Amino acid sequence: MRFLPAGPSALLVELSNQDEVLAFAEEVARRREGGWGSTISDVVPGARTVLLDGARRPAELAEEIAGWTFQPAQREQAVPVEVQVRYDGPDLADVAAHWGVSEREVGEIHASLSHRVAFCGFSPGFAYIDGLGERWKVPRRPTPRPQVPGGSVAVGGAYTGVYPRSSPGGWQLIGHTDLVLWDDARQPPALLGPGTPVRFTAR
Repeated sequence: MRFLPAGPSALLVELSNQDEVLAFAEEVARRREGGWGSTISDVVPGARTVLLDGARRPAELAEEIAGWTFQPAQREQAVPVEVQVRYDGPDLADVAAHWGVSEREVGEIHASLSHRVAFCGFSPGFAYIDGLGERWKVPRRPTPRPQVPGGSVAVGGAYTGVYPRSSPGGWQLIGHTDLVLWDDARQPPALLGPGTPVRFTAR
């Protein structure tokens, strides 16, 4: 682990890979349930980092965390969120060509993979979902679209994402879901959080 101050009251913890990020975030959550870190206001996992906001003494916090040991992330504990997809996106043919398969097989392959939310960002409710791996990663579009319809299921790099609302976007659109990813009346509003397993199914 590497520790970097982030402003006057936050600590950025750098880790080796996504599995370590999720394992560390789970350890933080476990300790907070036991009363640790009462001043920590927010825990924000990223691709290789976890931001701990609200640390009154970041240097002392880093020294304490350096002595932690924690277990691998528990992938099987949570029930997967099922995302029903119509695999009919406008970039389906391009992804099929990149993968060297038919358009029908794109949906079959995507739905067969084991997916898990790595981290969230870009817009409220947008989750970067890993599972494609090196085998199925795809380039982003050379020119982003000014507007991507809400509910669009997309792939970009090694991640899958579902656009919660209409917004610009440069990922390859392979389908659409009616699932509500962000709801202000729900607690928490975001349906998908870091570590959440996701199961895509074809409609």
